[in-house]
Amino acid sequence: MNLTGLSERAPQVLSLLRIVAGLMFMQHGTQKIFGFPEAARGPFELMSQMGIGGVLELVGGALIVLGLFTRPVAFILSGMMAVAYFQFHAPSSLYPLVNQGELAVMYCWVFFYLAFAGPGAWSLDAILGRKA
Repeated sequence: MNLTGLSERAPQVLSLLRIVAGLMFMQHGTQKIFGFPEAARGPFELMSQMGIGGVLELVGGALIVLGLFTRPVAFILSGMMAVAYFQFHAPSSLYPLVNQGELAVMYCWVFFYLAFAGPGAWSLDAILGRKA
């Protein structure tokens, strides 16, 4: 197996990680706000914790997909997922697999990584940075 050149592709792979994570994260927002894909939900209340979370998931996820304001958005979303984990999952068990919090933990760390690594090559941040 030839690993030569893999480090040269790192910015593109970083972009793929960002895009996929953003698309997956947006689904949580559409589920909370629109009830899609299939979700049992009550009326959407914007000024509730669930409403604010849904907006952050949908809008923040879209910004992550586009690679726009990636670092600050990823930092906010990482913090949001840490709060979600400790508020909703950790009280029932110490172990993420048992408390069903492994997805919150993964999103937290992926977004934390993006906050420091940046958006990658394929992003609006990169395009805007070249023009500046």
